[in-house]
Amino acid sequence: MNIWSIAIKEIKSSLREKRTFMFMLALPIILMLILGSALSNAFDDTRPVGDMRLLYKSNGTDVQMSTAWNSFIEALGDKGVEVAPVSSGMDGQEEVRSDRYTGYAVVSDTGIEFYGSSKNAIGSNILAGMLTVFADRYSLASAAYQIDPESASAIVKVTGQRSDFIQETTLNPNKKPGAIDYYAIAMTTMIALYSMLSASYLFTKERTNKTSTRLMAAPVSKGAIFTGKMIGSTFVNMFFVLVVFLVSKFVFQADWGNHYGMVILVLLTEVLLAVSLGLGISFLFKGEGVRAINNIFTQVSSFVGGAYFPIDQSAGLFSLLSKVSPLHWANTGLMQIIYTDNPRGAWVAIAMNVSIATAFIVFSVITMRRREGAFV
Repeated sequence: MNIWSIAIKEIKSSLREKRTFMFMLALPIILMLILGSALSNAFDDTRPVGDMRLLYKSNGTDVQMSTAWNSFIEALGDKGVEVAPVSSGMDGQEEVRSDRYTGYAVVSDTGIEFYGSSKNAIGSNILAGMLTVFADRYSLASAAYQIDPESASAIVKVTGQRSDFIQETTLNPNKKPGAIDYYAIAMTTMIALYSMLSASYLFTKERTNKTSTRLMAAPVSKGAIFTGKMIGSTFVNMFFVLVVFLVSKFVFQADWGNHYGMVILVLLTEVLLAVSLGLGISFLFKGEGVRAINNIFTQVSSFVGGAYFPIDQSAGLFSLLSKVSPLHWANTGLMQIIYTDNPRGAWVAIAMNVSIATAFIVFSVITMRRREGAFV
């Protein structure tokens, strides 16, 4: 009963702190709205390609190559690509440089040279990919003709009739996070990490409020006080996280997938991790040192963990730092469970959170027991 009485007392006192209450709720919701609205275009991966025009010059004398090339450019025309041979006196590279053509291909018996336009990089890359596929297929057919012409003819015949040798399947092809979806996850995990700010003052505020002596004189063990305070802090901070989660889902219509139990478990273990980190820091440092470490750790972890922008394409030192941020593995786990129905990432995040939290709890308990007559 002592444990639950202390936990309830901690919950009530935390909810009375209006500044903390507003900070833990207003900050993530406002940032979610601002970043989700301002950066919505950054999450739109649709890009207009525009018309693609291919200029080519054929220097080949191989009849087989010429036949294959003519079939290829005919197929390109069917796909909407405008294909034209270079005229006498025309400089193909200058035509591309002037942006009159998307690309220029010089076809010979030894291969294809392609010059792409930097002004239409997307269209140029598409044409380069098509030419690469053609060259690879022609090389394969040429090699087959040298070994067994009859088999090669059969391969070419079947290849021309069928285009389903490679079938592409995507997992949830139309399901990907928009700006609001991304920042709903990022802000929720960020505010879960901010639980360490209040947790680091769980025992310090008893001394500030001059209640530590009375608490130590009460017929309650240190273990009960520690457990009650930790339960109360975890409950309050999880309440803030759930409010942000519900606002993002029902007000901003963010996509949290269908595995709500797993999502909440990831968030709960992250809150537990943050509370244990806060407690550990409070036993390691004193005074302003606690505040400084809290601010540095939360801000750096948020920045490199993807709270303000996606960090999937990061490299070097930034990539290394992101991997040690609690936000990184929490965000990664939630993204996998929401958008690919893959629970593996979520279980990794849960395991990391619980393991580190356990280590800091053990450290805090051992440190507290070694101190005589006071918590801090």
